Amino acid sequence: MTITLGIHRSNPSLYFLSRLDYLDEELAKIGEQGRFHHYTDGTRTGELLAQGVIDLGGTGSTPPVTAQAAGHDLVYTAVSAPRPEHGALLVRADGPVRRIADLKGTTVVLAVGSWQTHLLAKALHAAGLSYRDSITAERPSGDEAERLRSGAIAGWVAQGAELEAVRHTGEFRVLVPTGEVISDRSVFFARREFAAGRPEAVAAVTAALARADHWVAEHLDEAAALAAADQGGELADHRAALAALPWRLEPVTEEFIAEQQEAADIFHQAGFIERPVVVRDAFLGA
Repeated sequence: MTITLGIHRSNPSLYFLSRLDYLDEELAKIGEQGRFHHYTDGTRTGELLAQGVIDLGGTGSTPPVTAQAAGHDLVYTAVSAPRPEHGALLVRADGPVRRIADLKGTTVVLAVGSWQTHLLAKALHAAGLSYRDSITAERPSGDEAERLRSGAIAGWVAQGAELEAVRHTGEFRVLVPTGEVISDRSVFFARREFAAGRPEAVAAVTAALARADHWVAEHLDEAAALAAADQGGELADHRAALAALPWRLEPVTEEFIAEQQEAADIFHQAGFIERPVVVRDAFLGA
């Protein structure tokens, strides 16, 4: 049997696993083989699982919640350690936005439907504002730094090498550090039928992911060179972004379930998802 993993560059562990041999090595131990299905939009992961295109995928915190809300029967398989330095909500250093409340009535650019929605929605909620009613959320168009400089937008949630590229220019200020609002874990999940029926395959994939994480942690220069060649940008920015990640997998815990449930409740209240979600339903041990 062939196990198919969904790969997009927004999930670092899967991204690098697809460039190493570890998946086939781990699956060979149970008489299986692996393949990678590449796609660009990580928010489609739940849909691809439901369609049977992939068996297991990984994203940030938001896509599995929206997938549950859409009725997809998924199961969490593993999570990363928290990633407090993965991203941040930036504003212009000399601009009018000094606190979260100042975002009311403005436009914020973010990867809608990704973990960035979780970050912004929770930060707004804590300030008594609403993701649905208080701001206009726009998807990135590639010129976010220039739009923020000009005042065309009030905020921008940046991550990874893109964040590193503008962090030290002095033009922008971190309004919301990710680690102060959410844990921002990388989250891995599968179709329930696959996870429940093939626990040995899930364990093999998890072992391969752990090996890929260890490889990146031990080979930051090589990993950064791979990412820069593929994605563009400066090598130093990619290395700094990779060095800021924990590169460590953890089991699904009660703490994580509580984090996800809080996100689901905020999303429902803000109208980002149409119906309430019970996160525990996606926990195989429940």
